[in-house]
Amino acid sequence: MEFLKKNPHFKGLSSLFKRGIFVNYPHSFPKFNHMTDNKNFEVIIIGGSYAGLSAAMALGRSLRKVLIIDSGRPCNRPTPHSHNFIIQDGENPGTIAEKAKKQVLNYNTVKFHNDLAIRGEKTDTGFEITTQTGSIFVAKKLVFATGVKDIMPDIPGFSECWGITVIHCPYCHGYEVKNERTGILANGYFACHYAQLVRNLTKNLTIFTNGKTEFTPEQTGKFARHNILLIEKEIIYLNHENGKIRQIVFEDHSTFALKAIYSRPTFEQHCKIPEMLGCELTEQGLIKTDMFQKTSVANVFACGDNTSPMRSVAYAVGAGNIAGAMVNNQMTEEEF
Repeated sequence: MEFLKKNPHFKGLSSLFKRGIFVNYPHSFPKFNHMTDNKNFEVIIIGGSYAGLSAAMALGRSLRKVLIIDSGRPCNRPTPHSHNFIIQDGENPGTIAEKAKKQVLNYNTVKFHNDLAIRGEKTDTGFEITTQTGSIFVAKKLVFATGVKDIMPDIPGFSECWGITVIHCPYCHGYEVKNERTGILANGYFACHYAQLVRNLTKNLTIFTNGKTEFTPEQTGKFARHNILLIEKEIIYLNHENGKIRQIVFEDHSTFALKAIYSRPTFEQHCKIPEMLGCELTEQGLIKTDMFQKTSVANVFACGDNTSPMRSVAYAVGAGNIAGAMVNNQMTEEEF
């Protein structure tokens, strides 16, 4: 305030501070302080990446007391560039998340705690969350924006290339490798589905099944008509340079050169707390939600990659925004 009084260029701003218009001054981000802050919140959001931050913004703008708990390990951290997200196309994912975090923490009812949530329990008034460092927080509502953990196949070089030249989404990465010699590491339905999508981006396409094929005669007929090669040899490793794939090396020591390969590894929920609380999962292992991001457990919401196969930054932001709005709407109905 003294600074404002002494600088004529800011004349009148002190009154705005007093009236609460600039309560979110951007030079003091409200991270959680164990010594001074209350550990009781209206909403705890577990997961502080795109979906969690989006939910927090909707709630912060509604003056809700929110705590974001995040361990700082988003699943897309190896990816150098994020695409198919309007106004942020081509930006580094970490840069997008950091900018979002700064904007969200401008809302002074939102706190951020860098930690890993490991246990959750129902209480008479809501929920209790315990973190890896032993901190305990309570809240009336929970939002899980925890994503999923990809389980890499046992192929040396695969994880090093993951998110760089071993890619999962034609919409997120396909344009950057258009017209290049491209592979699909999959079998059965997923290989056929990828082939349909990727064929529009390149005509130089090969499917690697890493073993005996599992295609129907109709599917193999389609591959033949579109000049898509099938290779059943088992893969022993991916030859790459700093994540940029050069060759697939097979068990017979033959090689196949290419620029990119699509794959869809299996996954598991990154956070086990939803299951601890009784949240229902789908057959695919995703948290089951309705169109308002509500789970099967009352007062528990989920959004982002942990609820949908549509894994993208744009989807996560949208789902998080819906979750935040629906949590606030539920609270207003309860309070009115």
